[in-house]
Amino acid sequence: MVDRIRNRGRDGEAPVDPAPEPPADPKAANWARVQLARNLRRPRTLEFLGVIADEFIELHGDRVFGDDEAIVAGFAKIGTHRVAVVGQQKGADTEENLRRSFGMPHPEGYRKAMRIMELAERSGLPVVTFVDVPGAHPGPESEERGIAEAIARSVGLMTRLRTPIVTIITGEGGSGGALAIAVGDVVLALENAVYSVISPEGCASILWRTADEAPTAALAMKMSVLDQQALGVVDEVIPEPAEGAHTDHEETGRRLKAVLVRELDRLTAIPLDELVEDRYRRYRSLGAYAELAGPAPTQPVPPRPGLADRLRGLLEAGQRAIPAPPAGRRDEPPAREDV
Repeated sequence: MVDRIRNRGRDGEAPVDPAPEPPADPKAANWARVQLARNLRRPRTLEFLGVIADEFIELHGDRVFGDDEAIVAGFAKIGTHRVAVVGQQKGADTEENLRRSFGMPHPEGYRKAMRIMELAERSGLPVVTFVDVPGAHPGPESEERGIAEAIARSVGLMTRLRTPIVTIITGEGGSGGALAIAVGDVVLALENAVYSVISPEGCASILWRTADEAPTAALAMKMSVLDQQALGVVDEVIPEPAEGAHTDHEETGRRLKAVLVRELDRLTAIPLDELVEDRYRRYRSLGAYAELAGPAPTQPVPPRPGLADRLRGLLEAGQRAIPAPPAGRRDEPPAREDV
């Protein structure tokens, strides 16, 4: 009788399926992923290299200003591949975070990364980048030393670098600070990582005038890597252990290494000319849009005045603004006989 109640409805009817669980709040679920991406115990670049690399030699300095510890760069052996590695590194405690600028690179950090990438190209080595940054360093010293120029030059270098590039988003992928080392032939991401043009708090402060709307902004920006995969920005999402990467560094590293080695095997077999062309087409195709034919304008648009016309108009307006001299006033100097 109990089995009948559990598995069947009235006599002769098909088994009754259990009632579906109510759907989770998408905003809360998305915000939980953001918090997992920011978890302080999440593995960073050096922790991943400790698991997936058989050898690693770190290099320092940009040969211009100094060494930025927010960027880890050097050469490693992963499986059968010798590669150049560039990645952002946050600290495990307050002291290390201060030393590493909380993982936010200065201009010299990106210039160090470019130096290693150029060495990799000359040596015929693939480049592997690890992205985990809320954004580039926002302080005045970074502006003084040219942070915007360093990011732009790094993006430009990676678009034309004649060697395979694999990018892995391991935690936060925030703004230009992430994009500077994220122009890859293939973009991988851990399951609970996020990728966005601005932090959700920054977006909420602009649109809603309060950072309290950060969860709403995170959902609207489609920050999760599952959304980014649907948009074509991320190529493959790597599952994390059940409770997240911060609970099992070793298992996360093993899963990441298997996918990374597979992609290195695939990319190194592609001719370099074809590889660079495919990379160019990949980023040109991001951001799909549609063109809609609209009605023709009913009145012709007047031509925009040129620079000479605008200057002439300003001079004429200035002359009209000068008051006329009073009656009887002589603008020319008096003659000798008048004196």
